[in-house]
Amino acid sequence: EVKKEKDEPIVVELEKKEDIKVSMSVIGDIMCHNSQYNDAHRNGEYDFSYVFEDVKEYIESADIAIGNLETTFAGKDRGYASYPTFNTPENLAIDLKEFGIDVVSTANNHSLDTGYKGIESTIDYLDEAGILHTGTFKSVEDQENIVIKEVNGLKLAFLAYTYGTNGIPVPNGREYCINLIDKDLIKSHLDKAKSLNPDVICVNMHWGVEYQNSPNTEQEDLANFLFENGVDLILGSHPHVLQRMETKDILLPNGENKNGFVIYSLGNFMSGQTKANTRNSIILTLDIIKDGTTGKLKFENINYIPIYTYTNPNFRNYKVLDIRKAIDKYENGEDDRVSKQYYDLLVKELEHVNYTVGF
Repeated sequence: EVKKEKDEPIVVELEKKEDIKVSMSVIGDIMCHNSQYNDAHRNGEYDFSYVFEDVKEYIESADIAIGNLETTFAGKDRGYASYPTFNTPENLAIDLKEFGIDVVSTANNHSLDTGYKGIESTIDYLDEAGILHTGTFKSVEDQENIVIKEVNGLKLAFLAYTYGTNGIPVPNGREYCINLIDKDLIKSHLDKAKSLNPDVICVNMHWGVEYQNSPNTEQEDLANFLFENGVDLILGSHPHVLQRMETKDILLPNGENKNGFVIYSLGNFMSGQTKANTRNSIILTLDIIKDGTTGKLKFENINYIPIYTYTNPNFRNYKVLDIRKAIDKYENGEDDRVSKQYYDLLVKELEHVNYTVGF
């Protein structure tokens, strides 16, 4: 029993508990054109691991790593294929897992490139590789099942949505197979996710306009809608080029404030595209902190590693380069893969990345 003098306030101090921290790395579009899988074909097998060697440390060192899988794994018998309907050697799933990718979004405009069977097969190969996924599903129950991953004692919920499927019809009676951007559907999923009491809700959004370096009003409006309905972290894709990222202070309907983070487009992580700015991108890194006393979330140490898909006919063509490291190595005479011409290109690509991200 607490005794006090008249009018003397009782001060109750909250017990200070340790903060919980999760370090996260995020990559953009994982694509695979025929030039890429032909390059990875050696001795009758497909091996993509060499593509990631230069940047593997940034994925391995994270507590959790996320990407956007913009292809399907429909199997060899279907015939491997490139744009406009992608079917990629399934060994890429194994190589992505060994690279350190934990979770991928499968909701994008290429999800139905190999039909409903392709969705099923892609899910099966990801399950076999041990990569969590969301955005496409094999049943109504699967669609309603929110993907939760616990990391360092923090519960993270994952959802993913796409604007469409390149005009390929969603099969009648199987509307559950893909999450399309629909506010009513999204809100119902978010309500379900919140009922599971996750610490973080992360949503991958396949949205925007291809090759546009700035988000449009629809992306911004959807981002506000997501934040207002409980989302903490938004990871954008589809434009194939970088767009800006920002932290947001959100005033919730109940009057509380929360911290949010959005990157409107991460661009391509790996791709055979050659259009302007489709080969530069970033690996996003950030720390998610849950205050041990108040339970509030905040995002700290937000940073990025500028990357570039490098090709050289004298070596294996495709390699994701850490741009800053490649520039330093060239200037120190430590890397003979990069010519003066390529060095000048990397300097310009770095300038573009830093300008576009705007953080």
